[in-house]
Amino acid sequence: MKFPDFYELAPVIPTRDPFAEMLGAAQDGMLEYSYVDAVRLAGHSCPTVAGAFLMGRAALAALYPEEPAERGAIAVHMPAPEHEGTTGVMAQVLTLLTGAAADNGFHGIQGRFRRKGLLSFAEQREGEAIIFKRLDTGTAVAVELDVSLVPGDPAQGGRLMAILQDRADASQRGAFADAWQARVRRLLLEFADDPRVFRVTPVAT
Repeated sequence: MKFPDFYELAPVIPTRDPFAEMLGAAQDGMLEYSYVDAVRLAGHSCPTVAGAFLMGRAALAALYPEEPAERGAIAVHMPAPEHEGTTGVMAQVLTLLTGAAADNGFHGIQGRFRRKGLLSFAEQREGEAIIFKRLDTGTAVAVELDVSLVPGDPAQGGRLMAILQDRADASQRGAFADAWQARVRRLLLEFADDPRVFRVTPVAT
């Protein structure tokens, strides 16, 4: 299986999952997530998938500045209904990183390791910030994504229309794919730590 080389250069997100440790799924419960994991989950790579991956990274670093985040001990609230726009795609990536699941998640064992209900969605649009909250301390942060600083190739619109209308040749298809991943690459490698792109704000609880 061949992915673009830059995927391996993207940040890696360390977490610790006590449930995984108990079941012997990972030594000491340590689980590291790379961008390739998010791509496999979503089945594609785009600024939305990369953005959600890095939003989760920013949130976990803010909530757990001294240690790996505790997967399964974080609640996530999406600021829009799950069927709106890219909300569902982003939520799936964040479930991967945090363990937070909607009503179809794991219900736990005797009150422990519960993931069900830790992921929630707004009934209507509440803004752009995703809220991440530690269950043990109640500490919460809001994370917003602004990809306007990572513009795409202005020729992409024309290429996309040609592809969707089945009139693109191999050169156009290749140029579209290359330009698409070039934007993802910049987001992952050049802007991952840019506070203008990933805005993290403490939330009073």
